Amino acid sequence: MRKSPRVIPGFGLSLGYTVTYLSLVVLIPLATLFAKSAQIGWSGVWETVTSPYVLGAYRMSLGSSLVAAFANVFIGLLVAWVLGRYAFPGKRLVDALVDLPFALPTAVAGIALTTLYSERGWVGAWLKKVGFRYPWPEWRGFGGGHWFPLELRTYADVAMAPLGVTLALMFVTLPFVVRTVQPIIEDMGRDTEEAAASLGANRRQTVWRIVLPQLWPALVTGFALAFARALGEYGSVIFITGNRPGMAIAPQEVISRLEQYRYEEAAAIAAVLLVISFVLLLVINVLQRKMGAGR
Repeated sequence: MRKSPRVIPGFGLSLGYTVTYLSLVVLIPLATLFAKSAQIGWSGVWETVTSPYVLGAYRMSLGSSLVAAFANVFIGLLVAWVLGRYAFPGKRLVDALVDLPFALPTAVAGIALTTLYSERGWVGAWLKKVGFRYPWPEWRGFGGGHWFPLELRTYADVAMAPLGVTLALMFVTLPFVVRTVQPIIEDMGRDTEEAAASLGANRRQTVWRIVLPQLWPALVTGFALAFARALGEYGSVIFITGNRPGMAIAPQEVISRLEQYRYEEAAAIAAVLLVISFVLLLVINVLQRKMGAGR
């Protein structure tokens, strides 16, 4: 049987270019990362990634990234809804400001946040004056009679503290959620919402049963992208932590090892972050497929 000609020829050639490009830019560098870390052996890798400083950096990175990603899901949904559903003066300016973290160097964002929220900053000085304090969960580990490994520690500072790290990560990851959800909101018709209202559904029922089910896949994708981006963020956080003991994040530990010419240990720490991000994205893709199959 004769095959019908394709509308756009060259599938084999284009696939070859695609695989070659991805191999040179993505696959080979990532494989080199694991190969470099393997030079110190499994015991060396385990000793590096389980050292107290590195574990503390992982906890800070994971905790702050999760809080920032969850917060941006709600904030990003609100921003995307306003931009996608309403017309108002200055809408184009607000829409452009959403993309500002993409164009702005993250180090500049870190300097600005540090200046604003430090003890002498405009906001930080006022928060200190009113006696602002907030709790933050910290991991204390199992054993020693501890049945629950998390405990709340009270902080008064924003900069040089976990809240400052979270704010910096929220700043750099907000566009990922907004730009993922906004096209879905713009393409959503209002017919189903009007039909639900005509059948007696109130606003809460319309949101939970009509609007959110259409947005869940995009929200999950935005969360995954924001979390993966926050997990590897370095530029904005380095200024707001100020190398304060106990406030280091995982990328700081990587840079610290590179500055000490301990490349194998830096590769091992980075490989753990890579595996965490890959597993998260894989889980998100599986969930999206199940959501799409269930609709």
